[in-house]
Amino acid sequence: MRVMIIGGGTGGMCLAHGLRKAAVPVQVYERYGSRSDGLYGYRVGIDPTGSRALHECLPAELFDTFVATCARPPAYFNVLTERLKRTASIPLPTDRLAIEAERSVSRSTLRQVLFTGMDDVVHFGREFTRYETHPDGTVTAFFADGSEATADVLVAADGTRSAVRRQYLPHATVTDTGITAIATKTPLTAESRALLPDEVLNGLSLVFGDRGMIGMLHVMEFPWDTDGRPKDPADAVLLDTWSGLQFDNTRDYVNLSVWSVHDRFPAQTTHTRGSDLVRVALDATTDWHPNLRRLFQLSDPDAAFALRIATSTPVPAWTPTTITLLGDAIHTMTPGQGVGANTALWDATVLCRELVAAAAGRKDVVTAIGDYEAKMLPYGIARVADSLDNNGTSAADPLYKSGITGRLALAGARTYFSLTGKVPALRRKFLTDLQTYRAPETSGRP
Repeated sequence: MRVMIIGGGTGGMCLAHGLRKAAVPVQVYERYGSRSDGLYGYRVGIDPTGSRALHECLPAELFDTFVATCARPPAYFNVLTERLKRTASIPLPTDRLAIEAERSVSRSTLRQVLFTGMDDVVHFGREFTRYETHPDGTVTAFFADGSEATADVLVAADGTRSAVRRQYLPHATVTDTGITAIATKTPLTAESRALLPDEVLNGLSLVFGDRGMIGMLHVMEFPWDTDGRPKDPADAVLLDTWSGLQFDNTRDYVNLSVWSVHDRFPAQTTHTRGSDLVRVALDATTDWHPNLRRLFQLSDPDAAFALRIATSTPVPAWTPTTITLLGDAIHTMTPGQGVGANTALWDATVLCRELVAAAAGRKDVVTAIGDYEAKMLPYGIARVADSLDNNGTSAADPLYKSGITGRLALAGARTYFSLTGKVPALRRKFLTDLQTYRAPETSGRP
């Protein structure tokens, strides 16, 4: 049984590793010209679900490389005001086993991990245009360069704007949430480090600003120093012999993002780049603490980007075929707490098990794909809804309303987190709820 995957992102490459590990022939077709092209964003939060998926699908030594290249885990979940006043600081658990840990990884480094050892599997510069199915169930994919490929199974892992989904499920749409976000990246230096309290330096911080301007701040510290040498000698052998390292790794940095409803930003914000975009962020946060604004000023203007946040609309189950989808190609989620990436990783794991069963003759391939979709669709729809409700990334959220409604919503959010930070029972419930929210339904679990 031959499998072709359209898209070499996180979920697609996890699936490719799992299939190759099980000796199932697989090929990946990626539209970008190289592994360093098309990197969008700085950080991926890998939760226990995503970590279990990577542990199951990656070769053991490559999973160890993934662990070694992650940033140190956040020790606190902080809630701050725009004036850098602490509303709550909740310690995060740090005593989990390697495959159960919360992790933060650079997007560029994770991509390098996932492409390691896959040179004969991944085909760069192949932009998918359409597919054709044949009477024997096989599928042929056609690419913009005039090439084509045929396989027994086609997996769409080509993201939010999936060209496969447009042809296969044209009624499955993605909608604008009404929110614009700007992300910036500031090198972690003595100056930028001095701008932040210890809990913020060592944690993940949510900023509830006045007038519906929300922010997220995360300090990423990696295992290598400014010259690229491992900080811990114990990591030196592993990192020095890592064959997948083909371009410079990310250095320590501060990720500061802000978001609000579209009309809080200029109309062309998502088309603005460089220092002009940093200026937009500064103009939107004139009443924020000078230390936070200084982080914007010190940020790398070439790394700043803006986007309009989108989300999938629920789609009813369809009749299974030899074509299926995973990750953002079928359930695009708002970018909060890494839910989308981790759900894509779990999709890959569940689908890998089913395709391995089909390759071994334990199931018919269409039955296997149908069993995957019966598990994936319910938890995918639930995660999309949860991400929209829990991350403040819907313009319908009262936080973004003007007047008394918005002020009351802001006061309510701050009061909730203040109490959660002070009352042990509420802290435990918050951490339990956070874990439950980020994990797919148990129907997709072993």
